[in-house]
Amino acid sequence: MARSIVSTPKAPAAIGTYSQAVRAGDTLYLSGQIGLDPQSGQLVDGIENQIRRVFENLKAVAEAAGGSLADSVKLTVYLTDLAHFARVNEIMSAYFEQPYPARAAVGVAALPRGALIEADAILVLA
Repeated sequence: MARSIVSTPKAPAAIGTYSQAVRAGDTLYLSGQIGLDPQSGQLVDGIENQIRRVFENLKAVAEAAGGSLADSVKLTVYLTDLAHFARVNEIMSAYFEQPYPARAAVGVAALPRGALIEADAILVLA
């Protein structure tokens, strides 16, 4: 099965040894995104802004592959404080419609660059 790398300047460049996304057949694997502004490379302030920026970054990579967040089948959200989970749900509803993707939420001790949230996704593209 052929693999291809997906990249876009509309999402932050990889800050390590990974790609923004890898497509294998009809499956697109989106790397974890934190709330980095793609233009400045800086983490946006506050949990609400970080949640929105994470979903905007995932959306940009999905669109660069010819898909959208509606193609998501699995989403994993990592939070340094699970008290923010209700806010994630509220903001997520602006980016996803039913049927929602499968999802896991994981509480973690820390994230890169001091981020409060990170999320990755798996999409199936038709």
